[in-house]
Amino acid sequence: DDQIEQEQASQRLAGGCCALAAVYLMGKFYVANAGDSRAIIIRNGEIIPMSREFTPETERQRLQFLAFLRPELLGKEFTHLEFPRRIQPKELGRKMLYRDQDMNGWAYKKIKEDDLKFPLIYGEGKKARVMATIGVTRGLGDHDLKVFSSNIHIKPFLSCFPEVRVYDLTQYEHCPDDVLVLGTDGLWDVTSDKEVAGVVMEVLTSYEPNDPCRYTMVAQELVVRSRGVLKERGWRLANDKLGSGDDISVFVIPLGGPGNYT
Repeated sequence: DDQIEQEQASQRLAGGCCALAAVYLMGKFYVANAGDSRAIIIRNGEIIPMSREFTPETERQRLQFLAFLRPELLGKEFTHLEFPRRIQPKELGRKMLYRDQDMNGWAYKKIKEDDLKFPLIYGEGKKARVMATIGVTRGLGDHDLKVFSSNIHIKPFLSCFPEVRVYDLTQYEHCPDDVLVLGTDGLWDVTSDKEVAGVVMEVLTSYEPNDPCRYTMVAQELVVRSRGVLKERGWRLANDKLGSGDDISVFVIPLGGPGNYT
């Protein structure tokens, strides 16, 4: 992240990205995630999550706590408190549900002038944004990202530190159908873990266990199915729902080889 900042300053390159990495070392897989990509292991048909997404919703309390400690980061335009909906001026003095950095549930408070500010976290699901700007809370870069038409920087609320999960391959016997799947959010936005596992099993069974192309074909099939088919109303999946409009990158990594296939 520091290197990106230096290059950005010298080459004037803007932007940022999420990061998902898998490192194999001494019999173990270390899976590190910073952003909204996802990794799962499929072992004997079982789905084992190897990451979690970092979004304004999943990291709400961390973001609110930072804003509580350093209110100057909000530029007097935002509030760190969260409300079920945007508050209107006519609701001053009324009671409304809210939650702050210390709360998992909700409580009531009387609406004050400061509560009319735009919330630090606004929206739900994929539409949730930090200060109405960005939908991920961990990643690399974005050092110069600001709230639209303001001088408020987003970077203090973004973390470059990944969460790391460890999987010990020596604890299990793996067959060639056991795989680690890494994918960007373009895949997971429209395809569930269970659906991915179904495609993995479907494609792998159509190839011999010692055919190295089988894993590439799984990745290709996952990309194709998640993008869908271009129709008059845009990209559509087989069920006629909208296909992924985001970039889709997929890795399918075998955990076992033909030698221990049973």
